[in-house]
Amino acid sequence: MLIIPVKEGENIDRALKRFKRKFDRTKTKRSLQQRKQYDKPSVVKRAQRIKAAYVQKLRTQEELG
Repeated sequence: MLIIPVKEGENIDRALKRFKRKFDRTKTKRSLQQRKQYDKPSVVKRAQRIKAAYVQKLRTQEELG
């Protein structure tokens, strides 16, 4: 549970912005979205391999360039 202390005279919009930022950092939204839809293990592994290849490509380009 997230607790955001609101100071005296603080604008509610500012407090909401702090709450949203803190909520995004906990990665709760991402985990809820992942639970909402089932992905086959083979699909998850394939996505991981594609991402790893992309990152590797970027790193090799950075070393050469």
